[in-house]
Amino acid sequence: MGIRKNSVKIKTALISLSDKSNLRPLLSLLKKYEVKIISSGGTHKKIKSMGFECVEVSKFTNSKELLDGRVKTLHPKIHSGILNIRQNKKHQKEMKINKYENIDLVVINFYPFEEVLLSNSGHKNIIENIDIGGPTMVRSAAKNYNDVVVLSNPKQYEDLAIELNKNRGSTNLDFREKLAEEAFMETAYYESKIFNYLNQKSENLFPIKNIISGKLVEKTRYGENPHQKAAIYSQNNKQEIIQISGKQLSYNNYNDLYSALSLSKTLPKNKGIAIIKHANPCGVSINPNKIKSFKEALESDPISAYGGIVSCNFKLNINLAKEINKIFFEVIVAHGFDEKSIKLLKKKKKPKAN
Repeated sequence: MGIRKNSVKIKTALISLSDKSNLRPLLSLLKKYEVKIISSGGTHKKIKSMGFECVEVSKFTNSKELLDGRVKTLHPKIHSGILNIRQNKKHQKEMKINKYENIDLVVINFYPFEEVLLSNSGHKNIIENIDIGGPTMVRSAAKNYNDVVVLSNPKQYEDLAIELNKNRGSTNLDFREKLAEEAFMETAYYESKIFNYLNQKSENLFPIKNIISGKLVEKTRYGENPHQKAAIYSQNNKQEIIQISGKQLSYNNYNDLYSALSLSKTLPKNKGIAIIKHANPCGVSINPNKIKSFKEALESDPISAYGGIVSCNFKLNINLAKEINKIFFEVIVAHGFDEKSIKLLKKKKKPKAN
């Protein structure tokens, strides 16, 4: 089997991880291809404890860690090893004069800033969990993807294994470019969380530039129209709704769903039903009698309500489920369902078109 064009042989790797999950298979892979490993701090200790050879960063750079570990990898030997262009004669001359060596693989994930933020552990601890060296190395490696591989997520380890096994310890340019794109995604997302934290702290409602970021929740069945595509992202990394049954939701389903939830939140606690179709209310009622409440909301516009969404501000029971089940609705939302109502609603089939 021939090695692909623009292939790069991995000889030296730098590993620095906050999330050390799934590390052993990666180390075994690098050992298989005789890759030299450089690491620091807790990652170095972890690698050594697992029985693998590893050079500590301070020995590699001949420079001790400084400022309580704030300065470890911010060293010209590290970044020259990552950033030098292998085909650039001037770069190679400078590398030789300084006795620097190439770093072909960078494996990094960042301090858990987002997790620390959610733990409400105090401003000082939050600031200390802003990673500097990690994102800097990732950006360096991603910029120089023509010569360097960068892994910024443990989920990519398996992809690297497939690539190295296919190319006898080398990687191709398309693979490295794809990882570079994902690396800049990781650094941009990370920075956005830091900015938003400080922005909220200062209560600056209208900054000169704003950053909106989110994590993919799911790709929808289709977009606003069947020939279009769409996806749902979460800004706070929380699963706000749980789908119990039914087919994958479409963009329009989600649009109606969040419109229904937005309206329901304005209603009294444990009271109120809203019916939404095409993001518009068909009817709303806060009658204490839940059956009457549904009927009143439906009677506001029974024609438009067909195929819409019902949102209940309370736990749905079997009696109300039987009433709702008489009409076709795309989605039914509630603060919980009893077992009998779930069994009944799961049996509901979409009516066939005439």
